[in-house]
Amino acid sequence: MFQCSVFTARKRVVRRSGVVKAQHGDVGPTVLLVTHQRCDTFLWESHRCMRPKIDVWQGTLALMALKTLNVLGPQHGYGIARRVEQTSDNLLSVNHGTLYPVLLKLEQEGAIASEWGLSENNRKAKFYSITRKGRAVLKAEERSWQQATEIVNRFLALGETR
Repeated sequence: MFQCSVFTARKRVVRRSGVVKAQHGDVGPTVLLVTHQRCDTFLWESHRCMRPKIDVWQGTLALMALKTLNVLGPQHGYGIARRVEQTSDNLLSVNHGTLYPVLLKLEQEGAIASEWGLSENNRKAKFYSITRKGRAVLKAEERSWQQATEIVNRFLALGETR
C-alpha cells in the first residue's frame, strides 16, 4: 500500500470513525492513503508516491540511537530520528513517542549524557552524546545483533524440501 498526495505541506491529520481530515487551512483536492492507525503529523510529498514506512523493530531503537551518536557525535532527538530514517533509506519510521523514552532510559543507565543547547534554527533543544559506558554497550549490542543476524541467515539459506 502506498501513501500518495498532491500538495507539499505539514498538516495535522485527524482520523475519526475511519474518516481522514486535514486541519489548518484548505488543502484543496488531495489524494491521501493513510497506513497509520493513530493521529500523526504527516509530511505530504508533492506529486509522487512514497513507499510505506514500517515502525522500528522493538529492541533495535537503542542500538540505532547509540550507533548514530557514536558516528555523528552529539545530536538532538529529532536529528537522531531523521538519521535513523535516512540510514534505512526512509523505510523505517521513528515515532517520537517511542524515541524519547528510549533516550531517557539510555541516559538513566549512563550510556548517553545530555545537555541543553540551540538547534540549527536557534531553538532550545536537548543534545545527546554517547558516553564511554555507552560505547561498551554499543559494542556488546553490535556483537549480539551480528550473531542473531548470522543465525537467521542460516535459516534463510536453507533449501525447501517437500
